[in-house]
Amino acid sequence: MILVAQSRRNAFAVLAAYMVLVSLGLVYAAGHLGIDTNTDHLFARALPWRQEQIVFDRAFPQFNDLIVAVVRDATPEGADATAKALAEGVAADKTNFKSVSRPGTGRFYRNDGLLLLPQDQLAALLNSVVTAQPFLGQLSADPSAAGLFKALDLMAVGVGAGQADLTPYNAQLTSFATALDQAAAGHPKPISWQSLLTPGVAAEQGDVRFVLIHPVLDNGTLEPGGAATAALRRIAAALPAVKSGVATVNYTGQIPLSDEQFASLTQGMVLGLAVSLALITLWLLLAVRSWRMIVPILITLVVGLALTLSFASIAIGTLNLISVAFAILFVGLAVDFAIQFCVRLRDVRRRVDDPALALLGAADEAGTQIALASVATACGFLAFVPTSFVGVAELGLIAGVGMIIAFFCTITILPALLALTRPRAEVARIGFPLGDWGDGALRRHGRTVLAVFGALAVMGIVSAATISFDANPLDTQNPNTEAMRTLKTLLDKSVTNPFYIDALAPDLPAARALAARFSKLPEVSQVISGATFIPTHQTAKLAMIQQTEGILAPSLSTGAPPVVTPARLRAAAVKAAAEIESIAEKLPKTSPLLGIGQALNRLKTVPDAQLMAANAALTKYLPGELTRLNDALSAQRITEANLPQEVKQDWFLPDGRVRLQVIPTAAAQTSTGLWKFVAAARTVVPVVAGPAATTVATANTILGAFREAAALGAVAIAVILMIFLRSVRDSALVVATLALSAFLTALFARLAGMSLDYANIIALPLLLGVGVSFNVYFVMNWRAGMKHLLGSATARAVLFSALTTGTAFGSLAASHDRGTASLGDLLLLSLAAVLIATFVFLPALLYSLPRRG
Repeated sequence: MILVAQSRRNAFAVLAAYMVLVSLGLVYAAGHLGIDTNTDHLFARALPWRQEQIVFDRAFPQFNDLIVAVVRDATPEGADATAKALAEGVAADKTNFKSVSRPGTGRFYRNDGLLLLPQDQLAALLNSVVTAQPFLGQLSADPSAAGLFKALDLMAVGVGAGQADLTPYNAQLTSFATALDQAAAGHPKPISWQSLLTPGVAAEQGDVRFVLIHPVLDNGTLEPGGAATAALRRIAAALPAVKSGVATVNYTGQIPLSDEQFASLTQGMVLGLAVSLALITLWLLLAVRSWRMIVPILITLVVGLALTLSFASIAIGTLNLISVAFAILFVGLAVDFAIQFCVRLRDVRRRVDDPALALLGAADEAGTQIALASVATACGFLAFVPTSFVGVAELGLIAGVGMIIAFFCTITILPALLALTRPRAEVARIGFPLGDWGDGALRRHGRTVLAVFGALAVMGIVSAATISFDANPLDTQNPNTEAMRTLKTLLDKSVTNPFYIDALAPDLPAARALAARFSKLPEVSQVISGATFIPTHQTAKLAMIQQTEGILAPSLSTGAPPVVTPARLRAAAVKAAAEIESIAEKLPKTSPLLGIGQALNRLKTVPDAQLMAANAALTKYLPGELTRLNDALSAQRITEANLPQEVKQDWFLPDGRVRLQVIPTAAAQTSTGLWKFVAAARTVVPVVAGPAATTVATANTILGAFREAAALGAVAIAVILMIFLRSVRDSALVVATLALSAFLTALFARLAGMSLDYANIIALPLLLGVGVSFNVYFVMNWRAGMKHLLGSATARAVLFSALTTGTAFGSLAASHDRGTASLGDLLLLSLAAVLIATFVFLPALLYSLPRRG
């Protein structure tokens, strides 16, 4: 009350002091407040799992801060060519990129890759290659469409002589039939010889190729990798295969995902803030009915927000992905104090003509209540400060101190402004006509109302106990961004599942043993380790490869290929078509060889240019695939000593330790499956790292922080209530209403199909601070003798405070970032629960109790 009186008497001095404070604070913030876009910093560095991940990241830095370009083409060869061109373009741009690599490529994989196959798979592959020797020999001697037609001719001859069964090759023949049919129609398309000659290997690799890129980051911006990602898009768009629509280049990875999350946060922020301010102004107009109060309230909010921002720049120096939400929370919560003060002032002005005395009267009635509400609300935020969830701890510190700043602004600059605007006297009663009816109804039916709330509380307790926690951080991101869309296309394959586990073995034998143990787990789909690249049974495998090479050597020996002319192509097409026609009766009606014959009959009549275009498409990748096959048959024994450096650095440490990557089944894409996968992996190796382990550890840290903050907040609020109210019963009334609000929030969330996640879980402890404000106003009025709680000025202030708070929370719910939106949704549900508990349950409870003396 003293501060209010002093501020009123020295209004201009108070305003001048605040102008200086705000100016100095904003200047300091402009030069010192930064944005920390590193999501790793959201958790305390001292946490054991953070230490484990830091050690692993230092050992294998090449897997951090990546943009992953995903190249797709109709053929594996086309994808390889486009990925190579993209990597060359990226490597040439030193301004935006540090380095680039293409996993699974290079001399090692080209020459020795067959040794990496399991022995049975290698045997099946080599047997199919040997069986196709006549076909390969013809193609090697004449790698043109004429050679292909001649090879098809030989197949028909074999069928006619009863020496060939083409059934095992139906898939390859169908591909030929389709390609020849397209060529005859004038739309030739390249055919994948890799898929035809080594179908098992091609199917395992798929038509997707990856380019791993380390961008140059600008950590002073909200999107550190934004410039690099834009450069990547430009390079990709200029590639011929992308221009023609044959190939596509998309991207994902830690950097784009992080950048897009911050972009989602800021998208529509200006419009959302403008709409929120407009709605808040509307609620203020309905609450206080005069610009003489609206303007001071808005100025008080802006000043408090500026001072809170200044505090953040001094105390922390950076805003993170979570703490950037402090501004909306501040506006939504701090406006309650100003509304309470001004509505009480309106009520006092109805009884007191002197504006100065009325201002002091409002301070006398509302000052203690606002002080209690601000301290309790601050406790809800500050309870997070001791936790290891640094992102929310920083938000809690900023917003908690912000509540104290808001209180002091409410009792200093707001009275100073009101002294200057001089609000007019009120004539009518400040309250709600319907409030009197509500008070009467609750007095008459109080026991029934309390019984209903008892049932709802039980349902809420069950809901709180069974509500799920979504540990998948991807579920809090905008699913419509490029990085998220691209990532989703990779989730159906185990090898590209982002939720894998990393482990270290002391040496190669231990790595093999651990891999064997991991592979036995039902939650594990595949295990890759450094030992994978130094395969077992090499002697037997090399013998098989050398035997195959001896058989195929004459067929794969290359000489000068014959000149390709339309006449040669046409003659070969005519001969092959005639041979197929001659054996047509011996073929099943569904044989793809019949379709090949029909396509050749059409192809032999097309113009020369079309025939040459068909030759170019059909054999575009044939010479390269024949060379690749020849190279693969010259494999040499792989040892740790001759392993290429680019492979060794990904799987071996200088001290001899070996990295293992444990890939889960598709079940790990759910939260329950992910927890089971990590728990199963820890039965083999207690210390693991990688995205799956980090995700589960993050979830446990968040849940632990929530429990700790909820407990601290509840205890702190209870202590504060006892200090201010000095009554166990009155304090218990506030706490009981808060508990009901929490149970109703859980019930509403379950009914809405919501789950808790790392973003929205912070809404629950904040509920303590929000709810205690409203409950304190009612309990303190009731103990002061007020008989009509719902018809009072306090009820009017609480309702419009809730509307303004809901507007601020609604702007969070409208965010393009799913995590922020889920926070806004849960805050709105909790606000609805608080209002129901405050306006229905609490009055019914109070009216059922006897008053003291």
